[in-house]
Amino acid sequence: MAKALVLAEKPSVAREIARTLGCRQNGEGHISGAKYIVTWALGHLVTLADPEMYDKTYAQWSLESLPMLPPRMQLVVIKETAKQYNIVKNLLHRADVSEVIIATDSGREGELVARWILMKAGSKKPARRLWISSQTDKAVREGFLNLRPASEYYHLFLSAQSRAEADWLVGLNVTRALTCKHNASLSAGRVQTPTLAMIVAREQEIKNFVPKDYFTLKAKFDGFSATWVGSNNQSRLQDQQTAQTILQSVLGKPGVAIEVSKQNKQQAPPAAYDLTELQRDANRKYAYSAKETLSLMQSLYERHKLLTYPRTDSRYITRDMIPTLPERLRSVAIGNYREMANQLLKARPLSTRYLVDDSKVSDHHAIIPTEEQADLHRLSPEERNIYDLVVRRFLAVLSSPFEYEDVKLTVQIGKERFSARGKTVKAPGWKQAYGEALVEETEDSDIKEQALPQIRQGDRMDVKSCAVETGKTKPPARYTEATLLTAMENPNDQQLSDSARKMLKTTSGLGTPATRADIIEKLFASFYVERRGKEIVPTSKGMQLISIVPADLKSAELTGKWEQELALISKGTAKSEGFLAQMRAYTTKLVAMVIASDAKYVHDNMTREKCPECGQYLLEVKGKKGILRICPDRECGYRKNISMQTNARCPNCHKKLEMRGEGDKRLFACVCGHRERLADFEKRRAGPGASKSEIRNYMQAQEKNNSNEAPGASALAIQLAKWQEKTKEKPTNP
Repeated sequence: MAKALVLAEKPSVAREIARTLGCRQNGEGHISGAKYIVTWALGHLVTLADPEMYDKTYAQWSLESLPMLPPRMQLVVIKETAKQYNIVKNLLHRADVSEVIIATDSGREGELVARWILMKAGSKKPARRLWISSQTDKAVREGFLNLRPASEYYHLFLSAQSRAEADWLVGLNVTRALTCKHNASLSAGRVQTPTLAMIVAREQEIKNFVPKDYFTLKAKFDGFSATWVGSNNQSRLQDQQTAQTILQSVLGKPGVAIEVSKQNKQQAPPAAYDLTELQRDANRKYAYSAKETLSLMQSLYERHKLLTYPRTDSRYITRDMIPTLPERLRSVAIGNYREMANQLLKARPLSTRYLVDDSKVSDHHAIIPTEEQADLHRLSPEERNIYDLVVRRFLAVLSSPFEYEDVKLTVQIGKERFSARGKTVKAPGWKQAYGEALVEETEDSDIKEQALPQIRQGDRMDVKSCAVETGKTKPPARYTEATLLTAMENPNDQQLSDSARKMLKTTSGLGTPATRADIIEKLFASFYVERRGKEIVPTSKGMQLISIVPADLKSAELTGKWEQELALISKGTAKSEGFLAQMRAYTTKLVAMVIASDAKYVHDNMTREKCPECGQYLLEVKGKKGILRICPDRECGYRKNISMQTNARCPNCHKKLEMRGEGDKRLFACVCGHRERLADFEKRRAGPGASKSEIRNYMQAQEKNNSNEAPGASALAIQLAKWQEKTKEKPTNP
C-alpha cells in the first residue's frame, strides 16, 4: 500500500503528528503507520557549501582570494546530522512512498529546511504542504484535511534561498576581508552591522550630550499641586532669574480656577501580540532576552500546545477564526483568568473589532491561546510568565475600551497660570485583564496626572506653598533589548531619506521577527556589545568595527531595499536571479572598499598575560555570562573564564553568585561581600539527600551554560561558524 512521507522539522513535533495520525511503529529516525511515515529534520540537515568546496584556495583566509563568488551555490549535508539526513533520503526513495507532505514550520525558514533536503536527496515525488498555526490535535487533523499543493509555496522558498545566498555572499566575504585586513576576528552582515551602528550611534549621542539646567515652578493647594505654564504652554524655564521673578510675583496671592475642562475619553485595547511585541514586553517585565522569549514560546507552541505559532509579524486574526474564539476563551477560563473569561463568554456577541482584520494578516495570525486546556502546574515559572502575558493580552483585546474622564485645570495666581491634570475612571474595560499588574508608561511631561478634588470654574483657593524646582535635561537612554527590538522594527533613529522611511514601513525593518533574536545574540557572542544591567552598551571592538566598515553597510536603507525585494520574490513578482546578481556586484564593491581602506583596528583590551598555546598576549572581554580572556589569534582560539554569572543564589541577599578562578581555586562571590569556596558551596548545596553526582551535574550544567556564547544556528550562522569548528567551536575573538 502506498504511503505518504511526512517531513517535520523537529523530532518532538514529528512524534505529536505521528500520534495524531495513528502512527505507532517506531523505526530508526521515523515512525510508521498504515497510511503515513513520519520523519524529521533536526533543524537544518542541509546547508550552503563552505567556500573551500568551490575552490581549494578558499581554504586559506587571504585578501588575494577575495571576493568569493561561486557561479552556482551548492548544497552539502551537515556532518553532525548526516545520519538523520541519510534516513530521510532513504525514506524519500522507498518504493512504497508515493508523495511527500512538508510539515516543517509554516514559515520562510521552515520552507527552506524542507526544500533543501528534498533538493539534496534528489526527490522528484509529488509534494503537498501542511500549513498550520498551532500544534493541537484538532489543528493537525484539520491541516491534513486541507493540504495545499507545495507549488503554492515555491516563491516563499525562493525568497528564503535568496536571503541565505545573499547573506553568504555579503557576510562571508566582508567578514574575511575585515579579518584578514586587520588581523582580528571581525564579522559584518547586512542586518547585524546596521543594528550595531544604531547602538554605537546612541552611545555617541550619550557621550556628546551636555546636560543643561532647567527650572519649573510648583504651587501646592489643598489636595493637589499645579505646574506653571507660559504663554507657549511650556513649563520649563532656562533662566533661573526669570523663574525667581515669577515666583516673587505670585507669593502671598490666592489662586482662582479660570478653566475647568472635563472630557469623556476612551482608550482602545492594545492589539494582540506578534513576536516582536511579546519579546519587548517580556524584556520590560521579566528581563528575558529576545532569544529566551522565543525559546519559551516555541515550548508553549510545540510541547504544551497552548499558544499559536510564535514567529509571526501580525497582530490580528482573520474573520474565519471568529467561531473558534469561544472555545479559546473556555480553554483559558482557569485560575486568575476564569472570572474575566467567563464575563466575555456571557457578554455575547464577542467584541472583535480590535482583533479581526484580514488585510493585516500575512503568513500567520497574531499569537493567541489555542483551544487546548491549560494545566498551569506543568509549566515552568518562565513558561508561565509568557503564557500569562499572552492570555491577558487576548482577554484585553476582546474587551471594551477603557473609559475615563480627563480633567484639565488651570489656576491663575496673580498674572501667572498654573496647570494640573487628573483622570477619573468611569469603566475599566480592557484594563480589567491586567488588574494591579498593569504598569502605565510614565509620561515625559512635567505635569503629571493626579487625583483632583471637585473644583468649579471661578473657585478661589489658598496657595499652601510655591517654589522653584531645578532639573537637568537627560541624555537619550541606552538601548535595552525591548527598545532595540523597537528600533530594529522601525529604524527611524538613522539619517534616512523620506523615501527610505516609507520603504521601511512596508517591510519588517531590520531583520524579521524570526531572526532578530539571533542577530542580537550574535552581537553579544562577537563581543561587539555587552550588558550593564538591562542596558546594551557597545564595546571598543564594536565601536571600532563601525568606524572601519563601508558606510552603506551600516545603513538600514540597504536592508530595507533587500527586504522589499525579498518580499516581492516571495509573491512571485520579482526574480531571484536579478536580486542575486545585484548582491554579487555589491559584494565585489564592499570587498574592494575594505581592502582599499586605510582605517586601523587596535586591540585596546590586551592584558599582560600570555596565551599558553601560542604566546600572544590575551585579550580580556566581557561575554554575555561573564568575563573571559581569549587569544587574539583566530587560528589559536584559546580561552579561559575569569568569572561567570551563575544561577546559584547568595545565602545572605539571595542575588545570583559570580564564580571566579579555575580548578580547585574556584570560589563564589556576591556583590554584597559574601565569599565562599567551591568546596564549601558544594557542602551547603548538598544538604540532606543530595548526592555528589547531583552536585557535579549542577556544576557541569553551569559551565556549559556559561561557555555557550554562540547564537542559534541559522543558515548563515552555520557558515560563519565553520572556521571555528576546527578550534572546537571557540568563540569569535575581539
